[in-house]
Amino acid sequence: MNDSFQSDLAERIDSIEEAYEFMLAYAAQGREGDEENSEVVQFLQNFHDALETLVEVAAKSFSGDTDQDDHGLDFLKVLAEDGSKAHAAIGLVLAQSRISSQLIDNLNGSIHLRALLTDLFLLDEVIKSDRARSSE
Repeated sequence: MNDSFQSDLAERIDSIEEAYEFMLAYAAQGREGDEENSEVVQFLQNFHDALETLVEVAAKSFSGDTDQDDHGLDFLKVLAEDGSKAHAAIGLVLAQSRISSQLIDNLNGSIHLRALLTDLFLLDEVIKSDRARSSE
C-alpha cells in the first residue's frame, strides 16, 4: 500500500469509527430530539464528509502495490457500494430537523452502515498488517 495515502485513509477510518461510537452512546440516551442536536449533527456530518472521498483515498493507497492491486481494486468496488448506501442513509438523517435517539438507533442497525463498518475494520487491519510488514 502507498504510505503517503495510508495516513489519510487511517484518519478517515478513525473519524468514522469515532462517529459510530458516539452514535451508539447517543442511541442509548433516550432523547426525543431537539433543535439543538449540534453534537450529534457534527458527528454525523464528519461521518458523511469522510465517506465522500473515502474510496478515492483508498484507491490511492492501493496504487502501485502489485501484490494487492487486483484484490484491492475488487475490494474498492465493494467499499464504494457500501459507502454509497451508508452515505445516503446518513444524509437522510442529517436532513431531519430533530434527531432522536431512536432515529440514530435505527441508523446504527442499518445493514448498510454495518456493512460499511465491517469493510473499514477489514481495511484498517490490512493497513496495520502492511505497516508491520514494511517495518520488518
